[in-house]
Amino acid sequence: MSTVPIRQDAVNQSGPEPGLRTAAGDAFSDLVVRVFRLNGLLSAAGDDLAGTVGQSSARWQVLAMVEEGPRTVAETARTLGLARQSVQRIADLLEAAGLVAYGDNPHHRRARLFGLTPVGRATLGSIQSAQRPWAEHLGSVVGERRLREAIGVLDRVLTALGSSRSA
Repeated sequence: MSTVPIRQDAVNQSGPEPGLRTAAGDAFSDLVVRVFRLNGLLSAAGDDLAGTVGQSSARWQVLAMVEEGPRTVAETARTLGLARQSVQRIADLLEAAGLVAYGDNPHHRRARLFGLTPVGRATLGSIQSAQRPWAEHLGSVVGERRLREAIGVLDRVLTALGSSRSA
């Protein structure tokens, strides 16, 4: 009688035991936790930066989305990965504050476009001016090369997530 426990050869395993992740799954989960933490820290920092002109990071994001020209709320929501209703609420608040204005959309009768007003452009410029030294400092601490590598990894994750949602 053998005293050595019976083990399955790792080469013959087709995957992890039920309920366990692979090393790649563990690595992805670890990345997700860090991205969630990063999101919280970036939101808080964004609130601080945008707060210099009485705005929030959510409002800043929406203002920045229309910096290059008017867009629809739905288009903005898709780009930001947010619910259309939440972007609509923010856009309406920005309009009430005189920072954006709605206009007709020549391509769609009901999906109006919204864009920056002169006051909105000045407000966004003030936030960007406050953000510039903050970004310069953090960029120099982390390093451009590492940040470019991280951008590449995040782009691959975004692509993988996008294709897994449409599958």
